[in-house]
Amino acid sequence: MQLTVYFFLGCGIFLASGYNSFSKSVETIGKKQYQVQHGSCSYTFLLPETDNCRSSASYVSNAVQRDAPLDYDDSVQRLQLLENIMENNTQWLMKVLNQTTRLELQLLEHSLSTNKLERQISDQTNEITKLQEKNSFLEKRVLEMEDKHTLQLKSIKDEKDQLQVLVDRQNSIIEELEKQLVTATVNNSVLQKQQHDLMETVHNLLTMISTPNSKNNFIAKEEQISFKDCAEAFKSGLTTSGIYTLTVPNTAQEKKAYCDMETGGGGWMVIQRREDGSVDFHRTWKEYKMGFGDPAGEYWLGNEFVSQLTNQKRYVLKIHLKDWEGNEAYSLYDHFSLASEELKYRIYLKGLTGTAGKISSISQPGNDFSTKDADNDKCICKCSQMLTGGWWFDACGPSNLNGMYYPLRQNNNKFNGIKWYYWKGSGYSLKATTMMIRPADF
Repeated sequence: MQLTVYFFLGCGIFLASGYNSFSKSVETIGKKQYQVQHGSCSYTFLLPETDNCRSSASYVSNAVQRDAPLDYDDSVQRLQLLENIMENNTQWLMKVLNQTTRLELQLLEHSLSTNKLERQISDQTNEITKLQEKNSFLEKRVLEMEDKHTLQLKSIKDEKDQLQVLVDRQNSIIEELEKQLVTATVNNSVLQKQQHDLMETVHNLLTMISTPNSKNNFIAKEEQISFKDCAEAFKSGLTTSGIYTLTVPNTAQEKKAYCDMETGGGGWMVIQRREDGSVDFHRTWKEYKMGFGDPAGEYWLGNEFVSQLTNQKRYVLKIHLKDWEGNEAYSLYDHFSLASEELKYRIYLKGLTGTAGKISSISQPGNDFSTKDADNDKCICKCSQMLTGGWWFDACGPSNLNGMYYPLRQNNNKFNGIKWYYWKGSGYSLKATTMMIRPADF
């Protein structure tokens, strides 16, 4: 950076140019310039052209020559004036040099600050470079880890697929074994039933042979067609549990039913029984109306017969339940009846006691009967189709003793099984159920 200052000395111009301390070496350049060296810098004095000052010089010279003898004091004063002017110019020049020195110091400080800033920028640039290198390294590591994890995930997926194939194969084998087990269970139940019937027949024959009035027993068997329910047969002296022929009220029709002459004093007419899953209970309205199945095993007596019977006098209902762990429970209703078919065989129950729950698992007040082809429940989902079987559904309700029959180890978490909520919960499918009625005044 160069600083230039012009000074006027009389009719001349002084040009200063430089940076450092003052030095008094003077160098004459031509007749118009004088240069002062100041360290590594120089200051140049520009003097006016000779022609421009010649007239003034001639005037001064002539004046001195002309007035020298007479005005010496005046010349001395003029010279003194010139010296004062030179002194003033010199002082002013020194001030300019001082100001120049201050400017140089400020410039130096600025240069130092600039250098410091450049170093800081350089340091930050180096830090950024290091961070970029470190980031590149981390990105490389992340890519390597992603590749490694991708391989691990692929390996795990392959193992999962292999395990799924194995599980599917095992499930297929288990399902086949379960089917075989169900078939064997049904066959075993049929054999047991046949054995029971055979033993009962032999027992009856032995009883008739050993009893003197065996003839009367045969007569009683023949006359049981006139009984309207099992309680009446029991009171007539027929105290052996078995299948009896009953007369439908107000008709000449006959109905075969199983009479339990032992439980709780006897006289019970069984209207429903589940024990082995041998009978399909997902039936139509007409089938539930007339009844189906075998009274010696699983069967439904018929809504129409039960409705006519329970509307003649007061009956009690007993529901006997068995689970797969060997436990038994019952619910006893002091008053039971079914409405007519026009009223959808609506059920009426009062006075609950028993061990199968303090709350009735058949929803109260009474609900209409529903089947797969006659939806009379209080749910838009058609409970009979969803839960299977015919029953007095509310909004699919806490019970359904006519649901799907599930064997052992398949009876849990079954929404459509044989359930009695307030004893075993909603997902437990029972092993056996029996619904039976007898007159309240028995």
